[in-house]
Amino acid sequence: MSTMVLPAVHLPARTSARPVPRSAPRSAAGTDGRLRLTRRGRLVVFVVGLLVAVAIAVAFAGGSVATSEKGQPVPTDTIVVGTGVTLWDIASARAEGGDVRDMMSTIQQLNHLESGMLVAGQRLRVPADS
Repeated sequence: MSTMVLPAVHLPARTSARPVPRSAPRSAAGTDGRLRLTRRGRLVVFVVGLLVAVAIAVAFAGGSVATSEKGQPVPTDTIVVGTGVTLWDIASARAEGGDVRDMMSTIQQLNHLESGMLVAGQRLRVPADS
């Protein structure tokens, strides 16, 4: 019969009774203890945040709807612009002691004017005299 001799292997002493796995499983926590998200996790957090923002916007937008009641139209007169007449002239005649700039703004809104430029012969809607 033959005998086989194996050399002795020195292993470091273990401090716990549990076996140590060769490769630790990857966890979501980094080495410094902070949470690390994967690409899918970041996408989920983004979509959830977006849904929350939309829900808040819808909730606040519900209070800002216009009423279904019709407003009273502003009574207006139609005038024809003469040669050399400016928007300031027309507004000052209709303002009757009020602010001329406010009347100019009102006339511009009624006629959808982008500027105060007028052309002779142009028809304008102006607030009626009260």
